[in-house]
Amino acid sequence: MSTSGIAQQIEKDVIASMKARDSERVSTLRMVKTAIKNKEIEKRSPLDDNEVLQVLTTLIKQRRESIDQFTKGNRPELAAKEAEEITVIEAYMPKAAGEEEIRALVTETLAELAVSGDDLGPKQMGLAMKAVQARIQAKGLRADGKQVSEIVKNALSK
Repeated sequence: MSTSGIAQQIEKDVIASMKARDSERVSTLRMVKTAIKNKEIEKRSPLDDNEVLQVLTTLIKQRRESIDQFTKGNRPELAAKEAEEITVIEAYMPKAAGEEEIRALVTETLAELAVSGDDLGPKQMGLAMKAVQARIQAKGLRADGKQVSEIVKNALSK
């Protein structure tokens, strides 16, 4: 069994949801558990919390893409089911950073990179993104990659 605190919490919540006969939550949590297990098999060792968070982030991203497809396909009931799954999965994620918080972290990070002598322009997008994402993670937050990318791109083009 994995030693990650998040994975253990998910395991406990599956049992609690089964006892509560909450079939929607049970199926979502089982799907999450399976995704974590598959990643462990692929890695051939237990995942730490950061790796579990990466799996959860991927699952949320997949659900968002499915919602887009179901909405385009005029299947609101399926889109709603995916949205409920996102809500269940997000409960195990760190707090999402707000746009203002992200802007502040981007400004801070770019200022530090400029001080260290890096010439910052649109060509340093990768370097800047890496630094900003690391800072967001270090603060125990999470942020939508697209949103961070837009903010960094705007900051670098100034």
